[in-house]
Amino acid sequence: MVAVDRGRYTCMVDDEPVTAMRARELGRKSVVVGDRVGLVGDVSGSAGSLARIVRIEERTSVLRRTADDDDTTAEGRLERVVVANADQLVIVSALADPPPRTGFIDRCLVAAYDADITPLLCLTKADLAGPEEVLGYYAELDLPYVLSAPDGDLSALREVLAGRVSVMVGHSGVGKSTLVNRLVPDADRAVGVVSAVGKGRHTSTSAVALRLPTRRREDPGWIVDTPGVRSFGLALVSAESLLHGFPDLIDGTVECPPNCEHTEGDPECALPAWVAAGHADARRLESYRRLLASRSGGDGLEGPDRG
Repeated sequence: MVAVDRGRYTCMVDDEPVTAMRARELGRKSVVVGDRVGLVGDVSGSAGSLARIVRIEERTSVLRRTADDDDTTAEGRLERVVVANADQLVIVSALADPPPRTGFIDRCLVAAYDADITPLLCLTKADLAGPEEVLGYYAELDLPYVLSAPDGDLSALREVLAGRVSVMVGHSGVGKSTLVNRLVPDADRAVGVVSAVGKGRHTSTSAVALRLPTRRREDPGWIVDTPGVRSFGLALVSAESLLHGFPDLIDGTVECPPNCEHTEGDPECALPAWVAAGHADARRLESYRRLLASRSGGDGLEGPDRG
């Protein structure tokens, strides 16, 4: 399934779009972009035709988020499935205008590891600033990345997208929709501008899967463009999985006492001493603890380089 709009689902059958609706027998099961489904009825794709989705195949991965980090709130309990069956999460971040927000990138990394999806950092607007500061922050992770500049060569990005289903996420204004339009020229995704205070306007309004143009490859891959988001809630991610989003800190918890919560108020937590010894960036521990605090209803989103 490649798109949904007001109760109508667009599915691809033999590379042709077919409009479908949910069958009643699916009950309350949600159908999301990326789902592989079974159709009955008119699958010709001709004008006015309408098929029915009667089956959702088992998902190989589910990328999800919540509107809030705290699962005691209504927003925190509401799961929003971003996409199903993705192989790769492309985290799009501008190097300037607006400045990079490592807190948001950290959240996306946690979500990717929790969903068992490979993360890829795509740094846009490389003509305005260098990537050294951002890459230094993630130096211990060996995080794969690509750089992008207006009218620059996209061959490196196309190479890592080929043969995969990749989800593209990012704050509005980072150039994600512009990038999508360059990768898929007929995508015609809406492009906005960055406001005077450095915040982007939301342009894409719904997730949609787009097949990359064929370039002498059997499978050029798919990208799923998602609406620009201001937050990536992690209320439904377990505390253990949250730590796995910070693999550079895991070894530092070996000396922690049993059931250590690794919070700032835990005096026996071994992480501060381990970081102080130079084994990890102190900013990474700060980010991890902000996420822990936000799960308890604390404010984990403050600061210009966070959220």
